[in-house]
Amino acid sequence: MDLGLKGKTAMITGGSKGIGLAVAKALMAEGVNVGIVARGRAGLNDAMAQLDGQGRSKAVAVAADLIDPDQAAGAVTAIEDALGPIDILVNSAGAARRHDPETLTADKWRAAMDAKFFTYIHTQDEVLKRLRVRNAPGAIVNIIGYGGKTPTVTHLAGGSANAALMLATVGSAHYYARFGIRINAINPGATVTERVQEGLAVEAKSQGVSIEEARRQGEASIPLGRYAEPEEVADVAVFLASDRASYVIGAVVPMTGGLAPTI
Repeated sequence: MDLGLKGKTAMITGGSKGIGLAVAKALMAEGVNVGIVARGRAGLNDAMAQLDGQGRSKAVAVAADLIDPDQAAGAVTAIEDALGPIDILVNSAGAARRHDPETLTADKWRAAMDAKFFTYIHTQDEVLKRLRVRNAPGAIVNIIGYGGKTPTVTHLAGGSANAALMLATVGSAHYYARFGIRINAINPGATVTERVQEGLAVEAKSQGVSIEEARRQGEASIPLGRYAEPEEVADVAVFLASDRASYVIGAVVPMTGGLAPTI
């Protein structure tokens, strides 16, 4: 199936590992030039080594802390200088730390919003501004954890940031559709990444069990009996970014393996 993506340019935040890196690989396989963004240069170097030779597409890496709006704007500029105007933005950066509810403080609540909400909003706003200046169509996919829909006691601050991000995504999608800009979101459940491992460590400590037992319990609660793989989330992100999803706007696609079924 031709997804109509060849020759386009994509920016992927959180692109040095996990879901973000899987998205970069999948987009490059479709002929998309990609710019990956993360805070750490070492991680970006490792990711670039994995992206080398992914078809004939080009890839660049930009180190930036997207909590800072100026750095977010600078990352967009750097990618466009190297690859041309951005057509696609996939946000997969940022993860709020998990905390026992009794340890939450004002600073921790604020840090969760910075880590998850503003890292997405700063890049989304900058890309939207440039698309509007060019009067160009585009696609934005925000990958937002399912914790924004179903609260977890150790993820209240981060889940709140996710919920706010879903509202901002759907509201922005409603407005920008008239300009040919499609904005959608994916709600992955637990996915096999470093972030999930960190979350399992907190859950294990909270329950007084081993990390292995915490994972076994987590997977047992999922109808499919396992966590998602990053590549599975990436496949949906690539579809939403493509012309094959040309009439999909403001969707929040759950990817939970059947967990917490809702209408």
